[in-house]
Amino acid sequence: MKVQAAAPRRRYRMTARAEAAAATGERILDAATEVFWQGLTPDISLDEVARRAGVSVQTVIRRFGGKDGLMAAAADREVDRIRRQRNAPDPGDVAGAVKVLVDHYEETGDRVLRMLAEEQRLPWLAPLVERGRELHRDWCEHMFGFALDGLAGVQRRRRLAQLIAVGDVYTWKLLRRDSGLSRKQTELALTELLNAILERD
Repeated sequence: MKVQAAAPRRRYRMTARAEAAAATGERILDAATEVFWQGLTPDISLDEVARRAGVSVQTVIRRFGGKDGLMAAAADREVDRIRRQRNAPDPGDVAGAVKVLVDHYEETGDRVLRMLAEEQRLPWLAPLVERGRELHRDWCEHMFGFALDGLAGVQRRRRLAQLIAVGDVYTWKLLRRDSGLSRKQTELALTELLNAILERD
């Protein structure tokens, strides 16, 4: 009986430790992401990350293996988060697609624009920027693939480029920041632009 009672307690302790370790990892990645966006630098201070996460530097190193491993893990998590957010609507749901797109840009658009402005000056940003472009291109193909069916070659590339351009962060900036449109009007403008493409013969 004692052995049978001990097993559930051990499983509970192991589960609790695993959950605590996962939570610690998430706090570290949150802190690394904050530090990156504030400084846009690859030379992230592990001391600052550890301080914000409430852990020791050794914990950060033990978990992620140093700065490179930490930033790679943070970038992977951010890409996965954005992909899940953007893929929430069903393919072909234009209103749903526009909503999640604007949700994304309202949350991160200004930071992304700042990063893009530094792309030429800071070559190390190139892989991160390219991952963002690939994610956006894949999302457009996933969400609006029906508009690409039956097209090939330059016609398909042109149609996909149109979809990418309408949903680009710079288009959001032109509408939301430069033109001063409200969020609702920005969503309406993007929907109208997309429908103009999607409803073509």
